[in-house]
Amino acid sequence: MSGHVRLVIEDAVARVTLSSPAKFNAMSRAMWRELRQVFVQLQHHREARAVLVAGEAGHFCAGGDIAEYNGFRFHHESLRDFHENDVWGGLSAMLACDLPVVAQIEGNCMGAGMEIASCCDIRVAGQGVRFGAPIAKLGFPMAPREAELVAREAGLATARQMLLEAAVLDAPTLLARGFLHTVLPDADVSAGALQRAQGISRLAPQAARLNKQALRALAGGQGVAALLPTAYDYADSAEHREGIAAFMAKRPPNF
Repeated sequence: MSGHVRLVIEDAVARVTLSSPAKFNAMSRAMWRELRQVFVQLQHHREARAVLVAGEAGHFCAGGDIAEYNGFRFHHESLRDFHENDVWGGLSAMLACDLPVVAQIEGNCMGAGMEIASCCDIRVAGQGVRFGAPIAKLGFPMAPREAELVAREAGLATARQMLLEAAVLDAPTLLARGFLHTVLPDADVSAGALQRAQGISRLAPQAARLNKQALRALAGGQGVAALLPTAYDYADSAEHREGIAAFMAKRPPNF
């Protein structure tokens, strides 16, 4: 069994579940490809307004599926294909998605789990979660695109500690360093993450997409000037008019 990535959409929230519970949801090659397919689909989905990413059975993701590694890691071209196409294909599809993405982080969040969590906009974790990327113990580095992603989101100091010391850090530490947005008792993580995703889904969807596009451009180093030509194209949109009208009428907006 190579595991799978499951997509269910309920009440404007798309639930994306990493499912390989016997391996703490370690990512197989097939799962990376499915992750890409799911987020490409969500990018064009007009009913979903927020995404909730979680792992099956109390763990987020324990890394990559090491049982597959003998089949491709020891040859330059196949190793490059794995990281540049399978892994980065999934991660880049997450990063390119204009829907807000909430991570429900439980149990183990290692290696690939850190990378997937780094693609999420809001990160909710349990008190007992363990974070790390101890691949130095396995004799290989983190691929360049993946290292840049984790360093940008978790911070260079944290990336250095995880990659050079094979350090495993706890949730309060990652909260203090700004990687997490909130830490909850382990039993409350599922409900807390869903509540945040549902709250986002009730807000203006067009504004969320535009904010995601702007934040992605800024994170990619494009600068504000690249955003200005189309920054105010939403002026006459129905959503813009409804938000202002609802505020003036002291009623909830109907987005």
